[in-house]
Amino acid sequence: MDRPPQSPKTPHSSIWQRLRELLRNRRLVVATLIVVGALVFGVAITAISSHVAERTGAPTHNVAISQVLSLADQHQLRAVTLQGNLVQATASNGQVYIATKEDGQSLTNYFRDRGASVSVDEQGGSTSQTLQMIIEIGMVLLVVGFLVVMMRRGNASSGQAVPFGRSRAKRFSESRPTVLFQDVAGVVEAKQELEEIVQFLKYPEKFARMGARIPKGVLLVGPPGTGKTLISRAVAGEAGVAFFSVSGSEFVEMFVGVGASRVRDLFKEAKENTPCIVFIDEIDAVGRQRGAMPTTGNDEREQTLNQLLVEMDGFDGHTNVIVIAATNRPDVLDPALLRPGRFDRQVMLDKPDVAGRLAILQVHATGKPLAEDVSIERLARQTTGFSGADLANLLNEGALLAARRDHEAIQQEDLEESVLRVVAGPERKSRIITDAEKAIVAYHEVGHAIVMRSIPGCDTVTKVSAVARGMALGITVQAPVEDRYLMRRSELLGRLAGLMGGRAAEEIMFGDITTGAAQDIKQATNIARKMVCEFGMSPLGNVLIQEDGTISAQLAARVDTEVSHLVDQAYETAKRLLEAKKERLVAISEHLIEVETIDGSELDEMLFGEAPDTAERITLEELAG
Repeated sequence: MDRPPQSPKTPHSSIWQRLRELLRNRRLVVATLIVVGALVFGVAITAISSHVAERTGAPTHNVAISQVLSLADQHQLRAVTLQGNLVQATASNGQVYIATKEDGQSLTNYFRDRGASVSVDEQGGSTSQTLQMIIEIGMVLLVVGFLVVMMRRGNASSGQAVPFGRSRAKRFSESRPTVLFQDVAGVVEAKQELEEIVQFLKYPEKFARMGARIPKGVLLVGPPGTGKTLISRAVAGEAGVAFFSVSGSEFVEMFVGVGASRVRDLFKEAKENTPCIVFIDEIDAVGRQRGAMPTTGNDEREQTLNQLLVEMDGFDGHTNVIVIAATNRPDVLDPALLRPGRFDRQVMLDKPDVAGRLAILQVHATGKPLAEDVSIERLARQTTGFSGADLANLLNEGALLAARRDHEAIQQEDLEESVLRVVAGPERKSRIITDAEKAIVAYHEVGHAIVMRSIPGCDTVTKVSAVARGMALGITVQAPVEDRYLMRRSELLGRLAGLMGGRAAEEIMFGDITTGAAQDIKQATNIARKMVCEFGMSPLGNVLIQEDGTISAQLAARVDTEVSHLVDQAYETAKRLLEAKKERLVAISEHLIEVETIDGSELDEMLFGEAPDTAERITLEELAG
C-alpha cells in the first residue's frame, strides 16, 4: 500500500519546533537561566583575573589609590599603565599594585611629573566595556526569563501565552454524559420546563419551522443544595451537546477589562462548539444591579456585566447556544439581565416535599446495600426541610456509619443516626459532664418533649437525647407528620410553649435556672417578633412593621412589649403544664439519665400510658388564655 507523501521539514522548522518543546518545560527553563547567570558572572571574573595576570606576569596587590599616589610622590614607581579607571603601577622593586581611580580623573601628567613611565591601554578599556556589556545582557536575559516563567506558571491550566483575558470555563464531554434526567429527582416541574430546551438543542428545525424562538437564557432560582448545577448538566447530557461551566466570581478581577475579555472569550468558544450550553453558577457575583450602591461601585464588575449583556444580545436565531445561570439571590440582579431576550425564563427549584425527598433518597440509595428493615418512606417523612444535597449527605453518612460499625448492610439505626448528625452534629460522648449537670440536661430536654407532646398542633417528638451533639448538651427532635406551608396562630403559640418547656422544667425541679436555655430563648424571641411585625398576630393589628430604624420610639416600645408578652405567656403555659405532670416529668427524666436516649414511641408510652390520640392534652382555649 502506497503511503501518502509527506511534506519535508526544513531544518529551520525542526529547530523552532524543538525550541518550543524545550520552553514548555518550566523546570528546564529555570535551571537554564540559573546556569546562564552563573556562567556570565564566572566568565567576567575569570576574564578580569586572567587579563591582569597576562599583563603583569608578576604577583599583584590590590591597594587603595591613595597608596599608589603616595608611592609616586616618593618617586618609587617605575611604570604605570592606565586601563580606563584601573591603575596598574609597577614599583622600583618589581612589585605590582592594582588600584581604581575616580571616574573622569586624569592621572597621566601626575605620574609623568614624578618620573614614572605612563602608558594608556585602550584595549583593556574596551575589554572592560565588553565584559560590562556581557554582564548587562546576562541580567536582562535573567529578568526576561523570570517574567516568561511567571507567565507560563500563571497559565499552567489553560496553556495560553497570556492567561489573564482567557476564559476559565471547564468543558465537560458530550460524548460520555455522566448526568441525565433520571439522575435528578424531586424537581418535576423544573425538568418539565427544561425538556423544551433539550428538544430545541436536538431538533432546532422543528421550532424554526413553526416560527418559534427558543429562550436564549434560563435562570435557575433556588436555595443552595437544590440541584441547580446538577439539572443543568442533565440538560446537556440529555441533549448530547457540549457543556461549559464557569462561576460568576471568575469574571471579576482586580484589573479593569479582564472580566469583559473573559466573557468575550467564553462566548467565542461557545459559538465555535455549537450547539452547546453555557452554565454560569452564582451569576449574582457579576450580575448585580448597576448603580445600586454608587459609593462602592466596581467598574470592573459593571464592564463585565455590560459585556455579558452585549454577548447575549449577539445571538442570532441560528446560534444554538443556551445560557443557563443559577442564583439564590434573584432580587439583586440587574433588570437588564432579566428582560425578555436574555434570561427569558425563570425556573424555581425549591426544597423537595415528601414525595420529592422519597425520589431523591431512592436515587442516592442506588448501589448501597440496605437492610430489609430499612424504610425509605419513614426516612423521607423525618427529613422535612432537607435539600437534595442534605439527603445525599445523609445517605453517605449512613453508609460511613455502617462501615464503621462493621455492618453487612446499612441499618435503619444507621440512617436515623445520620439524620441527627446532619441536623445537630456527631455525638460527643467524650465530653466529661457532672451528674448534677447531666440531671439538669435530662430534665431540660424532657420538659421540651412533654410540652410539645401535650399541646395540639405541635410536631411529633421522635427522639429525646441527653448526649451532647455539636454545641448542644442535649437535643429533642421533632418531625412533622406532613409538609406544612401555613402556620396557624395557635400552632405558633404551641411552638413557643415547647421552646420554653426546658427553662420551665429547670425552675420547677431545681428552683433555679441555667444558661442552657439561651438558644431556646433566641428562637422564641424571633418567632414572637415575626408574629408581631410580619404576621399581624398581635393587638398592634394587621400591619407590617419594619424595624430598620425608621419607626418611632413609641412604636418600637410597643413592639418590644408585645414580643415580651408572647414569650412570657408561652413560659407560663409550659410551666403550668409541667407542674400538672410533675410525676411523669420526674419518671421520664430519671429514665433518660440512665439510658441517655428515648425514642418517640417510648416517650408516648411513658407519658400517656395509652394511645396519643386519647391522651390528656391541654386545650386550645387554655393555651390561648
